[in-house]
Amino acid sequence: MEIEVVLEPQEEGGFTVFVPSLKGCISQGETKEEALSNIKEAIELFLETGENEIIIYKNKGNIEISNVSI
Repeated sequence: MEIEVVLEPQEEGGFTVFVPSLKGCISQGETKEEALSNIKEAIELFLETGENEIIIYKNKGNIEISNVSI
């Protein structure tokens, strides 16, 4: 299964990453690779809880959207 995630670089360094379709599913990392690895784990834990409320995200600018396989 592939899930769309949003990577947003932070001014202080590193990346915040979240899943637009899973409200509250968010993580971070010092590098893109670390952020993607962390969000993969967060998604797996999130899905175990049975929470699946869908939200709509409005693009604010310099973000990158990617997919992770779980």
